[in-house]
Amino acid sequence: MRATLRLFAAVRPAARYLEAGTPTGLTGVSTHASPRSTLLYLYTSTLDKLKAVPEHSVYRQSVEALTKQRLALVEGVVPLGYDEWAEKARSLLSEHPDQFNIASGDSGSVSGARAIKIERGGQAFVVHQIPEEEDMRDREWDGEIDEGPELEGSRTLAEREDLRHIFERRDISDVVQVKWDPEPQLTADQISELETKIGAGLIEEVVQVAENELNLVHTMVQAKVWEPLEEQPAEGQWVYFERKQ
Repeated sequence: MRATLRLFAAVRPAARYLEAGTPTGLTGVSTHASPRSTLLYLYTSTLDKLKAVPEHSVYRQSVEALTKQRLALVEGVVPLGYDEWAEKARSLLSEHPDQFNIASGDSGSVSGARAIKIERGGQAFVVHQIPEEEDMRDREWDGEIDEGPELEGSRTLAEREDLRHIFERRDISDVVQVKWDPEPQLTADQISELETKIGAGLIEEVVQVAENELNLVHTMVQAKVWEPLEEQPAEGQWVYFERKQ
């Protein structure tokens, strides 16, 4: 599938870039919209999460080595116009810090936030949360009973406290809404080159592996697998059948 797209790219200059959401040739896997920035975030987050694992752990050593190798390969492929985009992004973050919610915790999510600033390994990443379109026909009844119109008359102190936010609404007409442009795309040739260097299939498969690895690190840290077992194994329990001479 990718080879066919590269043939079209040689004929039509506009087809130098892979179209997001198009089939990749693998069932259930579509072309990723921004694989480079996604991999940079995943790899940096994995390295940051691995700091909680003891340095003598073989698991940490092997994952760190592989992650750093692939991170360097991804960083080595720079899209066209990246320097200008990065300069503009730094300016937006410094001039409009109130437009970006700061994520807290390991989940890296803020309720209701559209753009989240996350710091990993001394770098800042802006993660977009695009709400999924909801079909009203799929919405289930919440069980709330229609009790009719609200009663007129004076309110209690508790009711007036709940309604206070209506009269104290902030006028947002003068608030500057910052438009965040995504990182420039890699060309089809650049993605093909990166896939060859990594040698682990399509770039979408590499992204899936990186996501699973980050989730695994989180699970390993939660389980503290490096600590001694609560119940020590019996003698010879881990000795497999061997052919004795």
